[in-house]
Amino acid sequence: MEEAKGVVKHVLLARFKDEVKSDQIDQLIKGYANLVNLIEPMKSFQWGTDVSFENLHQGFTHIFESTFESTEGVAEYVAHPAHVEFANLFLSHLDKVLVIDYKPTTLRS
Repeated sequence: MEEAKGVVKHVLLARFKDEVKSDQIDQLIKGYANLVNLIEPMKSFQWGTDVSFENLHQGFTHIFESTFESTEGVAEYVAHPAHVEFANLFLSHLDKVLVIDYKPTTLRS
């Protein structure tokens, strides 16, 4: 197995509160995506909604993934004032959240 050198993925699974309207969710996603322009260690951002037919999502409806060059970059991101301000807003709209940071590993055969 080969661990990606330095690269760290920051994954957030979310379920928005029932009263949060779709246009509010769209604005929150745009705000999240904009963090890549404001916080240098954040190298990329992707998101999507659950499309699985297996029904194993445990209530999570959205996934957000950010890429960083190191665990130090994630720490800098988490402490950055733009992230702190956005996270306070974003989290207040969530009913359920799970965050995992990991270093991608490739299996070489």
